[in-house]
Amino acid sequence: MLVTGGLGFIGSHTVVPLLKQGCNVCVMDNMFNASLKVVDRIRTLVGDESFANLRVVELDICDAEGTEKLLKESPTFDACIHFAGYKAVGESVAKPLSYYENNIGGTVTLLKLLGKYGCKGFIFSSSATVYGDAKEVPVLEHFPLSATNPYGRTKLFIEEILRDLSKSDPEWRIVLLRYFNPVGAHPSGLIGEDPKGIPNNLMPYVQQVAVGRREQLSVFGSDYNTRDGTGSRDYIHVVDLAEGHLAALRKLRSKDEVRCKVYNLGTGIGTTVLEIVSAFEKACGKKIPTKMADRRPGDVAELFCSPSLAKDELDWTAKLTIEDACKDQWTWASNNPYGYEGKTE
Repeated sequence: MLVTGGLGFIGSHTVVPLLKQGCNVCVMDNMFNASLKVVDRIRTLVGDESFANLRVVELDICDAEGTEKLLKESPTFDACIHFAGYKAVGESVAKPLSYYENNIGGTVTLLKLLGKYGCKGFIFSSSATVYGDAKEVPVLEHFPLSATNPYGRTKLFIEEILRDLSKSDPEWRIVLLRYFNPVGAHPSGLIGEDPKGIPNNLMPYVQQVAVGRREQLSVFGSDYNTRDGTGSRDYIHVVDLAEGHLAALRKLRSKDEVRCKVYNLGTGIGTTVLEIVSAFEKACGKKIPTKMADRRPGDVAELFCSPSLAKDELDWTAKLTIEDACKDQWTWASNNPYGYEGKTE
């Protein structure tokens, strides 16, 4: 297995069960949003015997020469799980060209070289952002696609590229996984989300308030048509999400017709911002100070998926709860309040 971005949040949580199941894994990561300290944590989690099947290469997907050298010197990979990419919505609005160059350009470079060296099994880390402002919930895979920012468009364009590729060459077997909102951490507290700079998502913000790095949490919008007026989203535990990739891998290895399949990975349940705060308060045993703020432009009241297709075709369902996610994220945060690198600010 080739895993791009395999030392990042979702990547590292997926590498652990891959190694535990006996896969030979080559992680390719440019370390832009990751830490080499993850490698020793993975070793602790999987044990020396499984860890011997891991190779880590510091390499960027945009580096065609380096990627070709890696593929040329390695035995042919059976499949690639592609996590690598920039992922901050706000930054993508400010720096669209760097998002298009890195996410789309890097993926095209990777695909050309994978095809050249005989690796035509591909699992893509897509996102619920490809549904744009979904007009109804739960969201189903056949709903119209659009995107409201450059980051979302890179996911959408890459999906289209992969659909075109599968039509042009039936040897490709491709699975597109549309994640909803990944949260939580490994229950050991050894690996978790460690965003560089300002977090892009709710849970790391809540976590940083809980450990004292931020004074309070701003809640954007308190007048939505939801249970408590705050926005509602489908939060999926990262351990469940990692298992979704193993289920997709089993699909690629099966005798089923695959070509280019798409699946939502979520719980099918919406949880509001205030419900997340309440669950995190229970997990950490302290109050999370909040401040109500205006709605953010482009935010919808609620967004959650129907995960029924993944259940039917991948035999996968999310098993862990919001309470599990908050408990595991607090274990991670209390052991690593300033992430992998410790206090640097």
